[in-house]
Amino acid sequence: MSRARNKNLFRIIVTVLILLAGLTGAFLFFQIQKKLAERKKPDVLFSEYMDSVKGADYKAMYGMLTDQSRINISEEDFTARNKNIYEGLEVSDIKTVITNVEYNDKKAVLSYEMKYKTVAGDISFKNKAEYERDKKKGYQLIWSDSLIFPELLRGDKVRISVDKAIRGTIYDRNGNVLAGKGTASSIGLVPGKMSEDPSGDMETLSGLLGIPADSIKKKLAAKWVKEDSFVPLKTLKKVDEFNLVSSQPREDNVKNKELQDKLLTIPGVLISDTPVRFYPLMESGAHLIGYVQNVTAEDIKEHPDEDYLTDSVIGRSGMEALYEKDLKGVNGRTVSIVDGNGTEKKVLAAKSRMDGKDITLTIDSELQASIYNTFLEDKSTTVAMNPVTGEILALVSTPSFDDNDFILGMSNDTWNALNTDERKPMFNRFRQKFAPGSSLKPITAVIGLNTGAVDPNEDYISTGLKWRKDESWGNYYVTTLHDSSPLNLENALIYSNNIYFAKAALKIGAKDFMTELDKLGFKEDLPFEITVAKSQYSNGDTIDSEVQLADSGYGQGQILMNPIHLASLYTMFTNKGNVIKPYLLYKKEPASEIWLKDATTPEIAETVASDLVKVVSSEHGTGHAINRSDIHLAGKTGTAEIKASKNDTTGTELGWFSVFTTDQAVEKPILLVSMVEDVKNRGGSGYVVRKDKVVLDAYFTKKQ
Repeated sequence: MSRARNKNLFRIIVTVLILLAGLTGAFLFFQIQKKLAERKKPDVLFSEYMDSVKGADYKAMYGMLTDQSRINISEEDFTARNKNIYEGLEVSDIKTVITNVEYNDKKAVLSYEMKYKTVAGDISFKNKAEYERDKKKGYQLIWSDSLIFPELLRGDKVRISVDKAIRGTIYDRNGNVLAGKGTASSIGLVPGKMSEDPSGDMETLSGLLGIPADSIKKKLAAKWVKEDSFVPLKTLKKVDEFNLVSSQPREDNVKNKELQDKLLTIPGVLISDTPVRFYPLMESGAHLIGYVQNVTAEDIKEHPDEDYLTDSVIGRSGMEALYEKDLKGVNGRTVSIVDGNGTEKKVLAAKSRMDGKDITLTIDSELQASIYNTFLEDKSTTVAMNPVTGEILALVSTPSFDDNDFILGMSNDTWNALNTDERKPMFNRFRQKFAPGSSLKPITAVIGLNTGAVDPNEDYISTGLKWRKDESWGNYYVTTLHDSSPLNLENALIYSNNIYFAKAALKIGAKDFMTELDKLGFKEDLPFEITVAKSQYSNGDTIDSEVQLADSGYGQGQILMNPIHLASLYTMFTNKGNVIKPYLLYKKEPASEIWLKDATTPEIAETVASDLVKVVSSEHGTGHAINRSDIHLAGKTGTAEIKASKNDTTGTELGWFSVFTTDQAVEKPILLVSMVEDVKNRGGSGYVVRKDKVVLDAYFTKKQ
């Protein structure tokens, strides 16, 4: 009996366990099915689809479509359609909100709102996506072009129209254009007007334009070319007809006219006007204004978010490069849907064009051209500055180049000629540093007076035209061209006596001399819009010897100065010891900004300035050739020897002249610092004085 009960109990337990196992399995099965069903719901699938849109995973997007949809459109066409639109619009920051899902038998309609950013601004819309349920695969998306935009049909296109920003104009202080709109001559061919057998004409055209004949044929064979098409080949400067009838027509303009006349004899050649960036100052302003060129693939890659198009231009040098972001502007764009006939159906987004800003510089273009023409034959640089306000009136480097050539597409011959010219026309001298020679002597005087090491009235006693401290200097002597008695500060500046300033430097001492030069901006970046070379007093960190210190006192040794820095330091003599900061961006009401406050005392500034006046006014002064009866000028000449060693007698010389108006109330205050290379046997610094006289005579004669 007990055995039978045990068997029945065992059966009951087994049965219960089986039932429990079955119920558990069923529960798990239904849970899995429930989760599968949830995963396959349209809202989940649509979210996955949009994640693929964000990730540009067009293959995954295509895999979510119904079988019929994939029959209607190939994966290649589907990918191209979506890729061209989403990537062409540069879609980003996609946000989607599902608002409703409506089920109807085997179909479901999902309503959603979408918003994202594009190159033309934000686009937002409400739309619907339709799903179809398959027994095995679950819900699948029914493809339609309207999934991209509600109004988009299969034959429609999404068009992006670009309204190109106009580059800003660069003006001088008087409103004259330094860089702006100009016109060039576009040389091209009209196929329908060419000779029946144009092979000979092609060779002639190739020779005149410097373009391979095969390149011309390739351009004519382009798909868009028709019989009446104008096929551009090259852009040349527009012939200046007024210049041709002037008393002294420019040689390049005459040659350009001759070339274009020859081109017009070839059947099919047409010359038409085309807009270009134009630089009226040409060679006289090239190093300062710079130029633009067409962007390259590398430019676009380096500036991915700066809206450059494949036919955009970019500033390569000078002001064009410095103010590129201000000048370039922002292109306008319109995104619209157009039908197969090109008719606009709807504007989806639009961003207005923002033209580039105009830039006005402190430059006086007439003065700039005058300086260039005066120093045309020299290797030189000149800085012209208002010593009261700090405004830069001119920055010139000679020889130079025509920046317009870079706009038009420079030939290899022209480019090679510029780069092989031993006079280095591409070399921007006002950004470099040079041995200042005696131009530094006023600065040495200030340092000596600041430190108390120099008494302006002390007579250093003449030793003739050469001097050395003692026998420890060996055979090395400091030499000078002019002697005076007494040999005090005033006469040392008037006669530009090297021996006086060598002795003064030794009195100051290397430590104090270097400390004071550091206070005057040596080894530092000049606070100026254009990056220039840092001035130095040694090739290393210190002035290492007495000879080097002595030579440094009169601007030799290892002293090298940037001419803009030197000009800035000279402003202390008209500003009671304060050094004024130079600047290029024009202000309607200019106000000086002090760069180095109290570089010296007003009394010391006046003492040195008074001596510099005598450098010009005294008949013995090295700058007397520029003296005027109507305007008080002060200045300092400088000649720097450039040689391989102390015993080198074959080296060349740099000639300097720094000159400035002393009266702050003068109608046209100006400070000129000019440097000319290779003045040896041409009059040294006197050569530069005479050149600057021509410049100032013209400048003061011109009405304000």
